[in-house]
Amino acid sequence: MTVADMSEGQSLGHGSDGGVRGVLEKALAGERISDDDAVTLLRSRDLVPIGRAADELRARKTDPTRVTFIVDRNLNYTNVCYTDCDFCAFYRRPGDRREGYLLPKPVIFKKIEETLAIGGTGVLMQGGHHPDLGVEYYEDLFRSIKARYRIHLHALSPSEIQHAARRSKLTIWETLSRLRDAGLDSIPGGGAEILVDRVRDVISPKKTTSAEWLDVMRHAHRLGMSTTATMMYGHVETLEERIEHMRRIRELQDETRGFRAFISWTFQDDGNRLGEKVPREAMPTSFDYLLTQAVSRIYLDNVDHIQSSWVTQGLKVGQVALAFGADDLGSVMIEENVVSAAGTTYRTSTEELVHLIRALGKTPVQRDTLYRDVKVWN
Repeated sequence: MTVADMSEGQSLGHGSDGGVRGVLEKALAGERISDDDAVTLLRSRDLVPIGRAADELRARKTDPTRVTFIVDRNLNYTNVCYTDCDFCAFYRRPGDRREGYLLPKPVIFKKIEETLAIGGTGVLMQGGHHPDLGVEYYEDLFRSIKARYRIHLHALSPSEIQHAARRSKLTIWETLSRLRDAGLDSIPGGGAEILVDRVRDVISPKKTTSAEWLDVMRHAHRLGMSTTATMMYGHVETLEERIEHMRRIRELQDETRGFRAFISWTFQDDGNRLGEKVPREAMPTSFDYLLTQAVSRIYLDNVDHIQSSWVTQGLKVGQVALAFGADDLGSVMIEENVVSAAGTTYRTSTEELVHLIRALGKTPVQRDTLYRDVKVWN
């Protein structure tokens, strides 16, 4: 398939000057595109040909007849956090006795039991940087969970792991080794935001630096742990910085091959300080979301899975995103507290995701966290 076929006679847009066509031809020929190439795609606004190229590359990377999703739960074990990130509406400062919480074990167990009861296979467990929680807390919690339940623990973003290591005066390697031995199965990509320190100094100055986030993931990969990579964009970053973020993911993936999926979503502006700093007209639209996702599929040529973010975009756009490079609809997400705290509260069910996938003429497949088949709807 050529770019000319994809455009169906449409113009490649203002300012392209053949640039977009050349970049897409390079990608479809199996060549790696550069940072400048990726910025050209983002700046062009040529959504249709870029989306079709992304869809073609998705079909080469994963089975084009199938779309996967997972049944799991976001289990936010605490909202107490000292990092004061400008974009977060979820956290409460240490000492907030009215709204701050740390879930007791019986509550966590009940949530896991509810997840298993409806066919769930994992929990995504993340929370705040609680000043009292070191490695020992997580070791005890994970062992308690694993002693009771057969469930995948996809838990603790790199910044939480770094916080626990510092609290317990351990190295990252020691911390990850102990958590793995206690039952931690894989690590989510939370806290990446934009992996450019200029941006992080604005939106999350107390959190991990870009190098620190990547180093936690590097150690995890070397220990044989699978992880995901994420990007939260549409705030103070430039398009070049958006691509710089992807480059750092691609470079580490070249080194370790430990990222199984990439998930990007747009900044949600309700109830947080950063929302007051980003003009409403500068907020990313569904068009921006689809374009950025398509570019991520084209640029991240060494990452197998691109996940659609219906949680922030809504189910309709999430479905459309499956034609723009995504091969996975993410989670049914029985519970979600962080994005909803910022004003976005989309919900779905297994039945609804199966219907959305079938409506595209694809086969719905429930997977586990490691992308192994759980159930196939023929």
